[in-house]
Amino acid sequence: MKTLTILQSTVKSAATNEYFPSAAVLAGVVLFWAIGLFGGLSLLSNHQTLLTTLSWLLFVYAAAVLTPLAGLIAVVDLSRRWLRNRASGVATSAETA
Repeated sequence: MKTLTILQSTVKSAATNEYFPSAAVLAGVVLFWAIGLFGGLSLLSNHQTLLTTLSWLLFVYAAAVLTPLAGLIAVVDLSRRWLRNRASGVATSAETA
């Protein structure tokens, strides 16, 4: 029971962390590209209907265009938040000194 409470506390603190949304998007982008590197063209080797193949290719094309943009926005947001927190920490330590 104590382990469950610790796990719930850890998940809650991670999900309410200000870095979580951007980190989740960045992890999704990296996961998408890693999966794509290892098996992205396997659909073309299967015999599917033309509509299925075209639909899948359009989805992958849209994802290939949008995921780098989402990843870039996530990296910019993470770095902006980190720099802001770092600057506020320096300002706080300078005020107390």
